[in-house]
Amino acid sequence: MNKAYINFLLVLFCLNCFQCVPAKEEVITNISFDLQDPKLKQVYKFQDEGASDSLYNYFRDIDPTYRYTAAMAFASIRDSNSIDRLAYLLKDPNEKVRTAAAYAIGQTGHTLGENYLLNNFERGDSTNQWQNYNKAVLEAVGKCGTEKTLNFLSKIKTYTNKDSTLLLGQALGIYRFALRQIILPQGTEKMVSFIDDAETPNDVKFIASSYLARAKVNLNQTDNIQKLIRRINNNDDYRVRMMLALALGKTKSPIAKDELISLYSREQDFRVKINIIRALENFPYAEVQRIPFEAIHDNNPQVAKAATTYLINNGEGKDGTVYWRLANSAKTQAVKLDLLKAANRHVSAIYEEANTNINNQIKSILRDTTQAVHIRKQAMSALGEYNWNFRYIYRNGISDRNEAIRTATMEALSDILKDPKFDRKFGLGKTSSKKEISVYLSEAINSGDPALKAVAAGILSDTLLGFKEFYPNSSFLYVAKKGLKLPQETETLYALEDAIYAFDGVKPERKKPTHNHPVNWDALKNIENNSIKARIETRKGDVVLELYPLEAPGSVLNFIQLSESSYYDGKTIHRMVPNFVIQGGCPRGDGYGSLDYSIRSEVPNLYYDDEGYLGMASAGPDTEGVQWFITHSPTPHLDGRYTIFGKVIEGMKVVHSLEVGDVIITIKILN
Repeated sequence: MNKAYINFLLVLFCLNCFQCVPAKEEVITNISFDLQDPKLKQVYKFQDEGASDSLYNYFRDIDPTYRYTAAMAFASIRDSNSIDRLAYLLKDPNEKVRTAAAYAIGQTGHTLGENYLLNNFERGDSTNQWQNYNKAVLEAVGKCGTEKTLNFLSKIKTYTNKDSTLLLGQALGIYRFALRQIILPQGTEKMVSFIDDAETPNDVKFIASSYLARAKVNLNQTDNIQKLIRRINNNDDYRVRMMLALALGKTKSPIAKDELISLYSREQDFRVKINIIRALENFPYAEVQRIPFEAIHDNNPQVAKAATTYLINNGEGKDGTVYWRLANSAKTQAVKLDLLKAANRHVSAIYEEANTNINNQIKSILRDTTQAVHIRKQAMSALGEYNWNFRYIYRNGISDRNEAIRTATMEALSDILKDPKFDRKFGLGKTSSKKEISVYLSEAINSGDPALKAVAAGILSDTLLGFKEFYPNSSFLYVAKKGLKLPQETETLYALEDAIYAFDGVKPERKKPTHNHPVNWDALKNIENNSIKARIETRKGDVVLELYPLEAPGSVLNFIQLSESSYYDGKTIHRMVPNFVIQGGCPRGDGYGSLDYSIRSEVPNLYYDDEGYLGMASAGPDTEGVQWFITHSPTPHLDGRYTIFGKVIEGMKVVHSLEVGDVIITIKILN
């Protein structure tokens, strides 16, 4: 046979052999999002519907994009039944997929997830390939682990400052335990050590200082106090300083007090100043009063508000007339009314003429219907500081034409009832006064107003107030519950269920609203390059937001729809908490308003670790609707609980200047 022909046959045989071998399956390693991808939209749709079984199908998808998105969906669904399935992804070849699974397991808050997380921690990660995943595991066990794991976590000493990701995970884990009221001395010791080490990264220091400020821990040892003082004076990160100020206040040490007063005069960041004012509440009024008296004149409305709040909560009778005098020279009506409120609380009842004059001044503001609603609301609140105003408050407020004023009426009654000096102030008339107020509460519960029902139910659910004795039975609460319009009145439902529990011992089952507002996923086609911006226009300036459609598509599309329909036009900022948030979007202006639907919570692995995050206001999982907030500073206790769907990229000075009553002219979607 010809040699050339033989060679030809050999080549042909080899080619046939190779053709018989199946082609190797392509391995996709990159996660890539495209909002126009119909498969990605389908995953989002299943998340919105809470369709767990359908989402599980994506756990074995060849593309890590869908494995990641499906795993992250369970972080919002928060179903403990998903833990076993999510544990499968803790061994995924893609680190982001593993991280999403760890985060989702932590979000369930169920101890079943603890062993899965610990057993899948990458202990031999010498090349740092899995650092972000390991950080997620350390944080996740803080959300679902037991005290034994906290003990272990607190004693880890092998991470150096170069291992900044792991150090942050360790700090976050201990912090998340504390938010669940699981606290050990060794955890506190570890957090103090993070603060004390000058080389510790500031992100770690911030979480450690947040722990020391929020957790119920004893920091009174002189050594700890000196460490906190040393670091508050030698850290250029306002986040760390503002939290250390609160931590120092908790010590109630004279050394800490002197340091805080000294720091206030040197501090340039208004957020740190606000926390110093709050920290001073832990010390004798006479020794620190100079600071709030100075701060009420501050040009920053948040600082002034913090100062007046201090005087309301901590002032003394001897200065009651001083607050009254200062009110009449206040820069703004808001500061004036807060000072009148402080005067009304602290001026002794024996000064009858002063009490009469103060209350008459407040009443004149309340009666003046030309005043802005938020000012009249403040006046109603100020009247509630003089307990014997309860009849006047109810008679003049409950029938007001404005919903927010009616709500303020019930809130003022609540403040009167919850005054720890109630019995002493009313004397022999305490029982008859409560009985009279019980009639007001019944009328509120039987009204058609969800806010009046919610506030009244909140009073009735407080067993210390003892209102159960004034009612023959709880049937009126069940009737009120039956008449609610759901899902928009879910917050009222929860309040009524709490009141029923207080009366009958029937513990409520917190049922999330059913899926009632499907997302229009076709609207995603209008979003180019996964990016979209919005502009909030106010009389004080504009705020430009970058929205996060990839992380919270349902919330973003809801916000876009409401903005483009002009829903937000003319709405007000109805809430401002200094160095925390501004909140807007309520159709009633009192925080109890919504439309006839709710949307799903979306809590991907994002952090409130900076100022300016745009979040959805909520009364619980899946109760979001139209109200949103913007943060003044980092708020790590909100992580994983409240939807983040955007961030301020221009106009934070405007955000910091906005107060209750400021009008949202319009919100425009820019692209």
